[in-house]
Amino acid sequence: MTGRPAGTYDLQLSLTNVKAERVKKVAALAGRSARSRAGALLVEGPQSVREAVHYAVERVRDLYVTEAALDRYRDVAEAALAADRYVHVGTPEVLDAMSSDAQGIVAVMDDSGVSLDDVIAAKPRLVAVLSNVRDPGNAGTVIRAADAAGADAVVLAGQCVDISNPKVVRATAGSLFHLPVVRSLPFEDALGALSQAGLQVWAADGSGEATLGDGAADASAMSAPTAWVFGNEAWGFSEDELSLVDSVVRIPIYGRAESLNLATAASVCLYASAQAQHHSERD
Repeated sequence: MTGRPAGTYDLQLSLTNVKAERVKKVAALAGRSARSRAGALLVEGPQSVREAVHYAVERVRDLYVTEAALDRYRDVAEAALAADRYVHVGTPEVLDAMSSDAQGIVAVMDDSGVSLDDVIAAKPRLVAVLSNVRDPGNAGTVIRAADAAGADAVVLAGQCVDISNPKVVRATAGSLFHLPVVRSLPFEDALGALSQAGLQVWAADGSGEATLGDGAADASAMSAPTAWVFGNEAWGFSEDELSLVDSVVRIPIYGRAESLNLATAASVCLYASAQAQHHSERD
């Protein structure tokens, strides 16, 4: 009689000690220095872990799950096992000790980088560039918006937040594993490379003379390959930075709000380009 192959039904509760060295090492990945030493990042919660396993399983080192979460998210554990990843079952207390945002499941992954050369080689048509964006929630939300808009990549330029920060990873809701995200490059180098690759470089800023949907930002221009640049949450862009872009575009405000926050502004701009590009492809 042939035995059934190993699967989630063979997994046993193995992690019960919240003070175990393995548990401490996973929890330590909340800190940048520990992530750098380990070359790893921590992915928390069912949505992010599911996307990591389904789209970047080769980077998964270990999957940790409670018995209840194993039953609820069996497809995630099965996919990890099918790719010969390690799956460990722990008590709820152990998963909580690893991360207060675990919701019963976390993954430890290789923190691999993507080069801008690789992005350019794929002939991108829509790229989001973040300049000196420090807030992890904003950075993660822009990555998610770029993914939803069908952008080809996100580039972090200047002194941006570390994208392996667990808050960034959570804010992307799994989009971090759907599209290339290039780590912090000098602003001038990033824009120069994108411009040389044939993308028009537009900065979204309230000081812009061009208005989204009008003039320099009309439908014809919007359909061209574009790198949208979004500045720091507090101070936006310096004059030197704005001198490096092809156009500074403002989003019209029709109501009484003073401005849009960074993530919302990025979503508006990226979707405007995506819509124009898709319409152009159909014509």
